Amino acid sequence: MQNAPPVLVIGAGISGLACAHFLRERGVPVHVLEASDRPGGLIRSVEQDGFRFELGPQSFLSSEPLQELIAKLNLDDQLLRADSRAPRYILHGGELIQAPMGPLSLIRTPLLGAGAKWRLATEIFRRAHPPDDDESVAVFVRRKFGDDLLQHLVGPMISGIYAGDPERLSLRAAFPEIHRFEREQGSVLRGAIKSMRKRNPAPRAERSKARAGLCSFRDGVETLPRALAHSLGNALSYNASAQSLHRSQSNSHAAFKIQVAAGGPPETISALAVVLAAPCDVTARLAGDMDARFAEPFAEIEYAPVAVVSAGYAQSAIGRSTHGFGFLVPRSEGLRMLGTVWNSSLFPGRAPEGRVAMATFAGGATDPEICTWPEEKIAEHVCGEVARVMQISAPPVTLRVQCYARALPQYNLGHGKILDRLARLAADQPGLFLAGNYFGGPSIGACTKQAQATAAAVCDYLASIGQLTSTVPPSAPK
Repeated sequence: MQNAPPVLVIGAGISGLACAHFLRERGVPVHVLEASDRPGGLIRSVEQDGFRFELGPQSFLSSEPLQELIAKLNLDDQLLRADSRAPRYILHGGELIQAPMGPLSLIRTPLLGAGAKWRLATEIFRRAHPPDDDESVAVFVRRKFGDDLLQHLVGPMISGIYAGDPERLSLRAAFPEIHRFEREQGSVLRGAIKSMRKRNPAPRAERSKARAGLCSFRDGVETLPRALAHSLGNALSYNASAQSLHRSQSNSHAAFKIQVAAGGPPETISALAVVLAAPCDVTARLAGDMDARFAEPFAEIEYAPVAVVSAGYAQSAIGRSTHGFGFLVPRSEGLRMLGTVWNSSLFPGRAPEGRVAMATFAGGATDPEICTWPEEKIAEHVCGEVARVMQISAPPVTLRVQCYARALPQYNLGHGKILDRLARLAADQPGLFLAGNYFGGPSIGACTKQAQATAAAVCDYLASIGQLTSTVPPSAPK
């Protein structure tokens, strides 16, 4: 391994890769350590029997920082955008009911009873204030709109976003904007309307709004971490595991000593700043080398296990239409699957002609047991449920199961306090920074935004100790 530059990033998931990219843009030399042999973490795209499957995130929601990053990586010509009008469905009584996406469709939907519709329609006229204590998503929805909305719309959406349990998920941690709307305006709808009115209607804002939507790339979501890794070149080391992290003194500045195992004898490298962008268990171990108090808050961050069953079918064997995004499954339907995404309907190149590619998710915080089953049993059970819902008359022509014991961090009750404790502990270690999907949301866009903020904080720190020598972005990657 070459001599490490002033900043060391540990972990080459999307958070670590994006943070390193933003640092290099500002002229800061950086090196990234990745314990595995590939970048991207849970983001993984594979080809199998003519199908292109996503083993992790199936797509991503565009955002301004993410769009700018894609442009700087020269990936615009590979970007695919799903039809924003593609319908989403909720399984209800064994039937696929189109999910309401606006006020009129909410009034018409058979998913909700008259009471829930009335409470939705009149919420803007009622003033309420959220409790001082942390409130779960389930308690919030019941308080504002009733159990009908929770069971048939909000619960399935929570499964789709967090694979979480709405009874335990914190509203202010997982959906801070909704909490803010009620706190500031006394009404979620009134707060949302005022927020939209404050948005700048300038052409750039309008263009950004028009570009919003689900995206992927021609060769899959993994195109993004691959491009980031390629732009780093030799500044990224694979199969390089950080074994320990300690503070020392170097040139009168507090510095870090990191012991790294990279296939040969362990070696020790130095850095003025360290960004821990590894999974929580790894980050807890390394940060714990410096302060044992890191262990407790990290241990309190729970993860939901998820099984991803990617399958290809003959179009002629599917009895129901696959036009749209896919469907979510309320727990009241009595199935173990959380939902299914019809990938070949969203993006081209996902399946051969006359075939359909779809991904189904099971497990999550409400059903972790299924992720402990053998892959063959998971595939049999999940494909059986999909076949019943979609009226499929033949087995998949190809199949792949991917299980993650720690797929998604859960922003459960108390998560905000956990992050506050971690922030205070990190502040006691000047030059140490934390990044990952347990901050600000687990989505690719949220991780990118948080990585950008982390890179800015690193630059501020280097400037404060007189070590930021350049802020000129490097030339664009080829």
